[in-house]
Amino acid sequence: MNRAEYKPRIIDATVEKYLRTFGAVCLEGPKWCGKTWTSAEHANSEFYVGDPTGNFQNRRLAEMDPSLVLGGDAPRLIDEWQEVPALWDAVRFEVDKSGEKGRFLLTGSSTPKRKGIMHSGTGRIARLRMRPMSLFEMGCSSGRVSLEALCHGELTPFVSEDVSLRQLAEAIVRGGWPESMCLPFDDAVAIPREYIKAVIENDIDRIDGKKRNKHKFELLLRSLARNEATVASNNTLKKDIREEDVEDIDLDTISEYLDVLSRLFLIENQPPFSTNVRSRTRIKQKEKRHFCDPSFACALLNLTPDMLIGDLTTFGFQFEALIERDLRIYAEAFDATVYHYQDYNNKEIDAVIELATGEWCAFEIKLGANQIDAAAEQLLALQADIASEETGIPPSVLCVICGMSNAAYRRPDGVFVVPATALKN
Repeated sequence: MNRAEYKPRIIDATVEKYLRTFGAVCLEGPKWCGKTWTSAEHANSEFYVGDPTGNFQNRRLAEMDPSLVLGGDAPRLIDEWQEVPALWDAVRFEVDKSGEKGRFLLTGSSTPKRKGIMHSGTGRIARLRMRPMSLFEMGCSSGRVSLEALCHGELTPFVSEDVSLRQLAEAIVRGGWPESMCLPFDDAVAIPREYIKAVIENDIDRIDGKKRNKHKFELLLRSLARNEATVASNNTLKKDIREEDVEDIDLDTISEYLDVLSRLFLIENQPPFSTNVRSRTRIKQKEKRHFCDPSFACALLNLTPDMLIGDLTTFGFQFEALIERDLRIYAEAFDATVYHYQDYNNKEIDAVIELATGEWCAFEIKLGANQIDAAAEQLLALQADIASEETGIPPSVLCVICGMSNAAYRRPDGVFVVPATALKN
């Protein structure tokens, strides 16, 4: 890794903050999202468990005595610690013994079962979730609109350059993989495709040594791709798989395979929001399904930019997934959390951002500018419904994030409109 080529990431500031606060920081996320590069940028010494030098002598050394690999200038990076789970307890013990802050940086691209790990690390090892690059980090967003400022009702109006459907489609299909940023588009799309192949051929068995049916696993992945950005239940996935293939899959297997995908950080569902609404209206509790990056869904369904442009319904779901990935990245930078809202009166909000203060903001995500009026009306109607109830706490900010808008402004009805390619944290 060439340090001079490092592209700053939004999570950098949080890593620095956590290193000042905790004895160790564990950066978790899917492979190839940039965990090692980011951690190395903040580290003063490094140990790579997966280094093949000397017939993988680093791994053998760590397995023989984990404490032997902990020496080195702090923060000390231990990359892919989960390959030798005993390293977790060794780090936790060393942090306890020294009492120092910022002693270690761990990276992990999968979560091992708790077997073999004695202590959770609570209070000693802080966990941070890292994701593929956002549009802002990729250079596809101007960053003229701060999500944090917007959530406090602050926006300076402006007009920007037009964005084409093709630009958005290519951003979705390419994905936020750092290795793809310097590649031509036609080459970059191979990365998510090969990633999926590697998951099916290797990772689903390596994670715990259990052999799994690769065909059924691929069927589940394709079903998840078709149901991206929806609240499809496990029963819906089962039915979807059965309709595509004669080979059936039971619900227990689906649950097990979903757990594997979660432990590999390949899926990250969007939880339902209800905590601060406190409305008499019954809130649905289904999570919205997401891959960690929409490029996976495109790779599994063989979607190209032209195909997305020719199918605006599918394009809309994948665009929503793209923006909700970015909202997570931006929101977590200021200690906010992203949810979705759906009630039994068929009212929905694509994304809810709950602030540390307990206030919350409602966002509709639309591809076309012709959808802005309807989205704003929907937000206003739901806000009025909640405000009309004695126990209701309405959203403090309403906003439509639009793919094809070239202007950021506040409408006369108070709803903000922001181009997707203008956001940052």
